[in-house]
Amino acid sequence: MHERSAGAGLGLALLSAVTFATSGTFARSLIEAGWSAEAVVVARVGIAALVLAVPAVLSLRGKGAVLRRTLGPVSVFGLLGVATAQACFFNAVRYLPVGVALLLEYLGIILVVAWMWLVHGQRPRRLTVVGSVAALAGLAFVLDLTGTGRLDPVGVLWGLGAGVGLAGYFVLAARVDPALPSVAMASGGMAIGAAVLALLGLVGVLPLRATFGDVEFAGQRTSWLVPIVGLSLVAAVIAYQAGIAATRILGARLSSFVGLTEVMFAVLIAWLVLGELPTVVQLLGGALIVAGVALVRLDELRGDRVERSDTPAEEPALT
Repeated sequence: MHERSAGAGLGLALLSAVTFATSGTFARSLIEAGWSAEAVVVARVGIAALVLAVPAVLSLRGKGAVLRRTLGPVSVFGLLGVATAQACFFNAVRYLPVGVALLLEYLGIILVVAWMWLVHGQRPRRLTVVGSVAALAGLAFVLDLTGTGRLDPVGVLWGLGAGVGLAGYFVLAARVDPALPSVAMASGGMAIGAAVLALLGLVGVLPLRATFGDVEFAGQRTSWLVPIVGLSLVAAVIAYQAGIAATRILGARLSSFVGLTEVMFAVLIAWLVLGELPTVVQLLGGALIVAGVALVRLDELRGDRVERSDTPAEEPALT
């Protein structure tokens, strides 16, 4: 039964990675049709939040106190981990290939290492240091600083901004009260992120542009609703729900480790649908980034097992 559950968890984690990986490809068709990146985010997470609203409300029955004490952290999570991360990523997609933008975003995991060291004094272990150095070396290859096809620096800055947002996603997700159901956190964070971006757009701080004609997707002209449905239902609702279910079976660390396959799936999907393929040098850099992040995750898993083995078992409760 345990092996069957682990297999189901692995399948759900891979499903989550595949569906999350489609977001850049869906978004590219809308952005090229005249949508602003911020409008794409509002549509994606706003619709997804509405779809998840009913199960989120049902999961919160009898947990009013939990909701009240987690409102602040979930709000910050929505602003940084959802709105900032996705708006920066979709802006990066305007200037960069989808796979390259996602690689830059995933450097956020290395930023988490730096944050935990500088702010909380958690000195990284040797394997984490090796992984971080490998990822930074991979970044130099991805940027291809000495090559002829240099990346747009504006896109690179947006991609690194997405990395900051992703770092906030991991840090804040780990700090929110575990008594708050995951579906409520996902729906609440997306609703807050969408609401703030929409408000900033309405007052003119951020651009909110949308067109409602046909768009170019996978080499075909199709309705704008196709990428919107893909973004909100496939790349958000299914992706989040599969990821939540996988996390409950495998645990947060192992499921996030499997989630690294999102980069591979994103490059493959962008190649098949958009004809985008990074250069050989950038593919080498991408491999180094993924390997480096994987080493960091592996070190976390090892450290987690060591901590559990060093902790005395709790006495059974008397009933």
